[in-house]
Amino acid sequence: MAILGTFMVPHPPLIVPEVGRGQEKEIQKTIDSYKEVAKEITAVKPETIIITSPHAVMYADYFHISPGAGASGDFGQFGAKEVKFHVDYDEELVQEITRAAAAAHIPAGIKGERTKALDHATMVPLYFINQFYTDYKLVRIGLSGLPFRLHYILGQCIAKAVATTGRRAVFVASGDLSHVLKNDGPYGFKPEGPVYDKRIMAVMEKGDFGGLLSFDPDFCENAAQCGHRSFLIMAGALDCIAVTAKKLSYEGPFGVGYGVCTYIPKGPDYSRNFLEQFENKQKSSLADLKRSEDEYVHLARTTIETYLRTGKIPKVAKGTVFCDDDSFEGWKLSKDLLSRRAGTFVSLKEDGNLRGCIGTISATQATVAEEIIHNAISASTQDPRFPPVEKNELDRLVYSVDILGAAEMITSSDELDVKKYGVIVTKGYRRGLLLPNLETVDTVEKQIEIACKKGGISLAEKPTFERFEVVRHT
Repeated sequence: MAILGTFMVPHPPLIVPEVGRGQEKEIQKTIDSYKEVAKEITAVKPETIIITSPHAVMYADYFHISPGAGASGDFGQFGAKEVKFHVDYDEELVQEITRAAAAAHIPAGIKGERTKALDHATMVPLYFINQFYTDYKLVRIGLSGLPFRLHYILGQCIAKAVATTGRRAVFVASGDLSHVLKNDGPYGFKPEGPVYDKRIMAVMEKGDFGGLLSFDPDFCENAAQCGHRSFLIMAGALDCIAVTAKKLSYEGPFGVGYGVCTYIPKGPDYSRNFLEQFENKQKSSLADLKRSEDEYVHLARTTIETYLRTGKIPKVAKGTVFCDDDSFEGWKLSKDLLSRRAGTFVSLKEDGNLRGCIGTISATQATVAEEIIHNAISASTQDPRFPPVEKNELDRLVYSVDILGAAEMITSSDELDVKKYGVIVTKGYRRGLLLPNLETVDTVEKQIEIACKKGGISLAEKPTFERFEVVRHT
């Protein structure tokens, strides 16, 4: 059986009267919408409710599905311990989702539970649903730091598991929108906040889920949202399904956006294959990038592709890059790549997310060309934040190469500019470096903070600072 209905809902604890103590009246539209959602769920009498929660157990590279027979929780951390919940889990459906995910090469399952208690992003929806309907089991799924496309594919796996088990199921995507809508809000204001909310509601009220995949992850991070990946999983569960989409409400009086929409499936519609369409556009875009890339990026990309496919590393000699592999077509390098030495950084992105970045502050090789080759291999295989790049990822990678200018000592942060200068922070043998003009770094203070963290340095230690300029090749 197909999923009977899906619902986009927020999870502000203060919407619960015992927590809000009157403040909940300021989001009455959201309360009314929640009651309508609860009534729609009651009308179809699901055996199972599937909830995706940004506040369940979350890993960078794994989707955690809550294991066991059931779980309990309360709003004690919000001053309302008397509001309690207990749910029974649908263990059979959990097992089937895990099997479907494994078949799709999606890392998901019941391993790594850190806390059994229900989280507030799960309990807020249940607070309203339980007022009308309680005869259900639950599947609770956390989000991950994996690319957007893998969240969508997990949704496809969930839909497949529901069909395999024959469950009467509904899907609740729990997620707030931007948290930076107002200066007097709990997280302050960023211009990306209202832009994100306007854009996401335009996508969601129409059920045009392909738009979810086109959001830049860095933009989403700057908008300080928590629901985007939750909505993507829900969208995947509706892949190739026509829906009746309805916006019930949108509010943001406390500086956090709350959106409520419903989606009732109507039957197959193979024109709504949003992930396939997105990937086809992405392939075309990457092909255009490859055709227009300069020699710096071409050298980095060719190095990584050659190494991962053949295990061999290109070499430089007599002004030429070559490799002792028949499939490698060498070429003459320009004077600029051969006539000087400099520190370089090679960065990789996949689906808009950083996939690797390794570099050298100053030259370690005889030429810039050899510096790029060396750091390209490191960026794809030795960045400790990521597993090594695999061959099946190569067609989705976007490259950039930064050539560092000479570093100069500075005595004040006033001499920095996050768009123009990178920064090196040094204390003894410890050093932290951050490149300039990064999408998520918009202040000098944040730039210094991140550089210090990378070097394991505290500002209280009074480190020294250097700045440098960069020529970025994309």
